[in-house]
Amino acid sequence: MSTTLAPDAAPPAGLTPPTKPLLTPGRQRLVAVIVASALFMQNLDGTVIATALPAMARAFHEDPVHMNVALTAYLFAVAVFIPASGWMADKFGTRNVFRIAIAVFTLGSVLCGRADALWFLVVSRVIQGLGGAMMLPVGRLVLLRSVPKDRLIAAMAWVTIPALVGPVIGPPVGGFIVTYFSWNWIFDINVPIGVLGFTLVSLFIVDVREPDPGRFDFGGLALTGAALAGFMGVLELAGRGLVAPVVVAGLALVCAVASTLYVRRCRRQTRNLLDLSLLRLPTFAVSVCAGSLFRIGIGATPFLLPMMIQVGFGRSPAQSGMITFASAAGAIGMKPATQWVLRRFGFRSTLAVNALLCSAALGACAFFRPSWPLAAIYAVLVGSGMMRSLQFTAYNSVAYAEVSRARMSAATTFYSALQQVSLTIGIPVSAGVLQLARVAGHHAMPTDHDFGLAFLAVAAISALAAPVSLLLPRGAGREMSGYTGANG
Repeated sequence: MSTTLAPDAAPPAGLTPPTKPLLTPGRQRLVAVIVASALFMQNLDGTVIATALPAMARAFHEDPVHMNVALTAYLFAVAVFIPASGWMADKFGTRNVFRIAIAVFTLGSVLCGRADALWFLVVSRVIQGLGGAMMLPVGRLVLLRSVPKDRLIAAMAWVTIPALVGPVIGPPVGGFIVTYFSWNWIFDINVPIGVLGFTLVSLFIVDVREPDPGRFDFGGLALTGAALAGFMGVLELAGRGLVAPVVVAGLALVCAVASTLYVRRCRRQTRNLLDLSLLRLPTFAVSVCAGSLFRIGIGATPFLLPMMIQVGFGRSPAQSGMITFASAAGAIGMKPATQWVLRRFGFRSTLAVNALLCSAALGACAFFRPSWPLAAIYAVLVGSGMMRSLQFTAYNSVAYAEVSRARMSAATTFYSALQQVSLTIGIPVSAGVLQLARVAGHHAMPTDHDFGLAFLAVAAISALAAPVSLLLPRGAGREMSGYTGANG
């Protein structure tokens, strides 16, 4: 992966970009659906397990609080190994790495379902994380190398749906399985999906690789892994009382030192796992920065909304699941209109205006009360899901508008790593605000008002994406959207 600091133009001397796969529109849609199905398995698994942790704690004779390590072990593995995904795809081919990622994730799921102790579960979750770290960036890379840019928006709309639907339906699915079957089944349901995904990838995904990916940067992997794992460790552990404050401070120091050393390393060499020179591309830089702010707010919703409905409103997990599913329905319903909106208004105007609309819808959740008619709550959530789907698809597409084919693997690796981190930030931020509001109000349990303050806080963070989106060049991504106006 080249990391030249010059503007993105031709690939470096001696490198020939891979031949563009010639796929029919029908085959392109099939590839998009296959990638989306694999990512859906990953997104669903990440939220299903949270519902099952109390039952697993009883089975392992562990304190439920200690079961949090099953979540953080997966997140750490993903954070550490995502930077290696681009090089592996260049070296061994996108099809090979993608199906291996599915196989490893599925194997980890099988082992999780067989766990009889917490340490066994943690090791199995790390194996899952190895597969998950490759699945997201390489799955996106499969699309970027299989679909021309003028069809990328439609393809990305399919990939956006799992990220929106998985976290919403995960809790009710997990609750149903744990209640009526066994917690083991939350992992075993991944097996048929994984086997099908592996088979479809083998049959229909074109294998593309770079002629010369260079030597693997082990030093870069150590530094990026330490920085990302340290950062996510601080987010997961700060203020929760699970470890001593000195441990959190140590993780923060590790993150700061590793990040500084990695930036200095990037200035001294031309091949790096995370290509910081991509930030010189305006569309990529704005999509990364604005998209990260937007995802911080949106990432809190799967945590805040079900808890507010169950704890604040006193509804059952099943009722909560049916209510929160409304946003997933909105996300799916928006897919056919996404291309039209971007063609009519362009990326710049759409992202700026829609960021404000999404933030307003997120803020509206702060005023939900048990007395609200369900129809009104559904209307807000469906509309919010539609706008989120549009925003995610637009960010995920315009980020690659100026990226040459030779640097696609570097771009997907960088983008996926920051996407993973930004989505994770929303949960501890919202949990922290919720805790502060509860303590300030001397409430034994969070009230509607406490949840409202948490929603307003993350909505304000998401709204910051609007002015940042205006930094996009006018007419950015015309090749993708087909926009012909002057101000988009």
